[in-house]
Amino acid sequence: MGAYVLRRLLLMIPTLFGILLVCFVIVQFVPGGPVERIISQLTGQGGNAMDRISGGGGDIGQAQDQLGTGLGNSKYRGAQGLDPAFIASLEKQFGLDKPPLERFGLLVWNYIRFDFGRSYFRDISVIELIKEKLPVSISLGLWTTLLSYMISIPLGIRKAIKDGSSFDIWTSGIIIIGYAIPGFLFGIMLIVFFAGGSFFDWFPLRGLTSNNFSQLSGFEKIVDYAWHLVLPLTAILLSAFATTTLLTKNSFLDEIRKQYVTTARAKGLSERKILYGHVFRNAMLIVISGFPSAFISIFFTGQLLIEAIFSLDGLGLLGYESILNRDYPVVIATVYIFALIGILMTLLSDLLYTWIDPRIDFERRDV
Repeated sequence: MGAYVLRRLLLMIPTLFGILLVCFVIVQFVPGGPVERIISQLTGQGGNAMDRISGGGGDIGQAQDQLGTGLGNSKYRGAQGLDPAFIASLEKQFGLDKPPLERFGLLVWNYIRFDFGRSYFRDISVIELIKEKLPVSISLGLWTTLLSYMISIPLGIRKAIKDGSSFDIWTSGIIIIGYAIPGFLFGIMLIVFFAGGSFFDWFPLRGLTSNNFSQLSGFEKIVDYAWHLVLPLTAILLSAFATTTLLTKNSFLDEIRKQYVTTARAKGLSERKILYGHVFRNAMLIVISGFPSAFISIFFTGQLLIEAIFSLDGLGLLGYESILNRDYPVVIATVYIFALIGILMTLLSDLLYTWIDPRIDFERRDV
């Protein structure tokens, strides 16, 4: 297993290189880059543009002097009338004055050292910005994944054992209804009913902690943290556990109907021994195989609307705002980190395979 893990870790290098290459190429062809954004703000919303140039190290007086004073053509839309020297200074500020191949090589070298650069439009390094947003995403993603599997696996096993019973029917109805309701819509309903809307004011509406969090005792901090997570976690869990529950049930049903289960029963083994001694490790392989994609989906992509609704400033909202603002260092860094975590989760999934079923040996198969 050690050799297999080492090979997988080495394969991360070309995978991450390919991801960086694709992101870099896409960025080159996406219209409305950072320079064009500054130009549009200079010509349309001057005050906001001045703030951004100031935050990025530019000269406000120079920007004001160049408005309407330059002549000639420019490769940037809306740059007519601006001094080419000023455009060149913007390109240098955003690192766009170098050839694409040189910029990509510098990007790869920096990412090897986990140097993600600085945000184009915020006076902060990308790594510090991600660290600032990461606690929200970790809280939502980790607890949602754990609670989802803690609910889904026992419920799926119970539904498989009670297949066709009244318990199976009414729980399936609840699961289907829950899966059909979008998480963001359910989140709005929770706010209306339980967060000071039209009915009860039991839970906070924003943030992960209260304003006086630092003044609370250790136990009070835990309670306060959990209190803030109740509504957003409930909104995400509504659909998160539905798929895993049905997958667990169907996987167990398929195994229960196989010949080796009939043989085990004929030998006089108890149902509990058959279920957890033989069926469980075979049926759980399919559930575990979906763990990486489920984790990544919950951890990142499924949080954007929930973060917006509950005013939680996490990585999902950061990535979305960065795309809108053409803040490419933040966009590429978040994609890189998402991919890195996804690869590690896939490796963890393989390790769980061998833990559940020791008969699986990845070292005997080609990677």
